[in-house]
Order: sequence, then structure tokens, then C-alpha cells
Amino acid sequence: MSAVKIIGAGLAGAEAAWQLANRGISVALYDMKPGKKSPAHHADTFAELVCSNSLRGDRLENAVGLLKEELRRLGSLILACGEETRVEAGGCLAVDRQRFSDLVTEKLRNHPNITIYSEEITQVPEGPVIVATGPLTSDALSDAIGAYFGTEHLHFFDAAAPLITAESIDMTKAWWQSRYDRGTPDYINCAMNKEEYEAFVKELISAQEAEVHGFEDKRVFEGCMPVEVMARRGQDTLRFGPLKPVGLVDPNTGKEPYAVVQLRQDNAAKSVFNLVGFQTHLKFPEQKRVFSMIPALKNAEFVRYGVMHRNTFLQSPKLLDRYYADRRNPLVAFAGQMTGVEGYVESAASGYLSAVAMAARLQDRRIPDFPKETAIGALGLYISDERIEHFQPMNVNFSIIAPLEQRIRKKAEKNLALANRSLEIIDRLVQQGI
Repeated sequence: MSAVKIIGAGLAGAEAAWQLANRGISVALYDMKPGKKSPAHHADTFAELVCSNSLRGDRLENAVGLLKEELRRLGSLILACGEETRVEAGGCLAVDRQRFSDLVTEKLRNHPNITIYSEEITQVPEGPVIVATGPLTSDALSDAIGAYFGTEHLHFFDAAAPLITAESIDMTKAWWQSRYDRGTPDYINCAMNKEEYEAFVKELISAQEAEVHGFEDKRVFEGCMPVEVMARRGQDTLRFGPLKPVGLVDPNTGKEPYAVVQLRQDNAAKSVFNLVGFQTHLKFPEQKRVFSMIPALKNAEFVRYGVMHRNTFLQSPKLLDRYYADRRNPLVAFAGQMTGVEGYVESAASGYLSAVAMAARLQDRRIPDFPKETAIGALGLYISDERIEHFQPMNVNFSIIAPLEQRIRKKAEKNLALANRSLEIIDRLVQQGI
């Protein structure tokens, strides 16, 4: 049996390599780093995250929390490394990004069934192969994928928030607290009064944006919308979005602030913080000027400014099956955000499912059935649903999971029932030795 080629060592490719290797299949893992990097990548290691909270919420009442729990029980490399490098963040699975990436890289390099090649692939190889080069696929390979399928790509834009040093935050105008005091106080909160907020919004709306070819507000993916785009939608849009003050009390006044900017730790040492919800594509000097209008961040030291980059994805419902494989040739599969699953956890899930299916095909076994009652199965069924006319990338959510037979009025209780049903199915699959 020839080695399975995996192109790309992001979260999807890393997960796929691990699952195949653990099933006794030789893997040739190709990644163009360190010789070449995409605009979003800085480190030489694999599975690089742009944010400490990229793995997002961890409660079962949240769909991504359910997906993570499914992956934990299924033996996911990404979730195991996430748990080992976890940092405090309330109900979220936040990680020390560098330690996480280092750990994933170390495990892949040390696996006896994985051989790593540092080179750029510019053509879709013959199968067996899983292409997992992400939404920032190189131009050469992107063109090759378009030629392979004989169809055009679609694209949207993704944004990353800036990072600041902890020591530059004015803690006389900020405080530690989690919303509604849930869990430990893991966020630094920066209050703004009405006058400060309105002045901030005014400057944010008029600030100079970096040139991004082809950018239009309507094409911004809603789950990662730049803060300046959000501000243009209305004076109070930010106060009902990332700057909402609900559930927070300013100890300086004893009252709920008019608006609050939250900061979340970006590393285990709590020396660097992320501006929550502040994805942006403003010019770097403008980011410093406008974001420093936040009282507690007047003297903020930026260690990374927000960036904006093009993300590319396939019209998967026309091309791929529920296991992310080419409908014409199931030994050629794709995984990650290029398939239309949005988010790092979702990418890891697609890597897992594509690898499990590939292993079953190569070992002449039945492919495990992950039904629509599970989050991981629902994602695969979403990206392969030929009935979808206008396909757009999507995060995992309960609306794509099969509904319950019984009616439950309270949303949290209904979501928990959906999660428990899913995990029962996952546990049965694990017992069957998938």
C-alpha cells in the first residue's frame, strides 16, 4: 500500500495525518513552511492559530463545544494538544498558541508512520491524497485545484484581531471579570462612557483601511466581521455586539458601563492579550490611533496589529461527498476551510472524517456512519448537500444537526439534549473500534 499524501499541515492536515498513521497507514505529509508562508502564518511549526481562543467555546450547550467533545472521545490529536496547552478563559478552550503548535509539530515529527517533506505542492497529486492547504492555498495550487475540478473558486475575507502587552494596560481603568461572574474572572474589561464610546465609533468609521483587493462589506464572513465594518452598520451595533456591557460591573462606579472592550489572554504567561471581537483591516497606524482611544488602552503596546486576508473555498456540494472526498475519485479528498467548514475546530473535524474514510477505503473496511445526529456528521452532510443553491462557509451549529423527536422549549435544555444524543452515538462508534 502506497503512502497517503497529505498536502498541508494546518489543523485539518495534522489531524488527518495522525488518524491515518494511528491506523497503521504510512503518511507523507507535505507543508511549504518554512521555505514559504501564507500572509496569515508567522511560525515554522504546524497547526498555527491566529488567536489563543481559536478553538472557541467548550460548553455542550454550544455546538462547537459539542464538536470538541466528539473529537475528544474520538482520539483527536488537535483536542489532545489543546487540552495539554490550555490556558484559563472561562467556558472556552483557549490555548497557549506557540506551545500548542510546537506540541502538534513534535507529535507528528515523532510518529513512526509519518514522513514530513518541507516543500510546496503545485499540482493535485494522484490518490491516495488529502489536500488540506487551507483557505490561503498558494496561487499555483489554487489554480491547479480549479483546473482539477473544472470550476471556479469562490472567496470571502477573514480578519484577525490585534494583540497588546499586558503591562501596557492601564488597570486603574480596567478590571478582571467574566460576564455574569461565570467561572473564574478570565477577561480584562475596559469601560467606556457614552462620550468616549461615541467619539471612538466616529473615528473608527472614518479611519483609513488597508488596501485589500476586491474587498466589499457584503462579502465579509459574518462570524469574523471587521470591527469597522460592524460600526458602519449603526451607532449602537458594537454596544450590542463585542462591546456589550451586559453582565459586567465597573468597580470604579458600581454600575454597568455604557460599553466595554474585553481583553482575553493570548498566552499562558498572561503577558499578551487579544482585543476580543476586534478583527480589523485598518492600516496599522490607524489601529494604534483609534484603539488607543479606549481609556484603559491609551498607552497600549501592540505586539501584532490586526490583519485581513483572502480566504478561498470550493463549491463543495457539487464536488465532494459527505466524507470530503471527490465524488468522481474517492481516493482524492479535501479537508479544512477550503471545503467550506468555517473555523479551526471544524477544520480538524473534517481532517478526522476524511482520514477515517480514507483509511477504511484503503483497508477494505466499511466506512463508519457518522449520522446527522452528530456534529461531525452534520458538517460533512452540510458541505456535500447538493440541494444547496448558494453555498457559503459555515461554522458548526445546532441548526444543521437533526432535530429531536420531542419538543423542548428552553434553548439550553434542547441543545444539551441534542448533545447528549450525539455523544451516545459517538460512544457506540468508539466501542465498535472505528
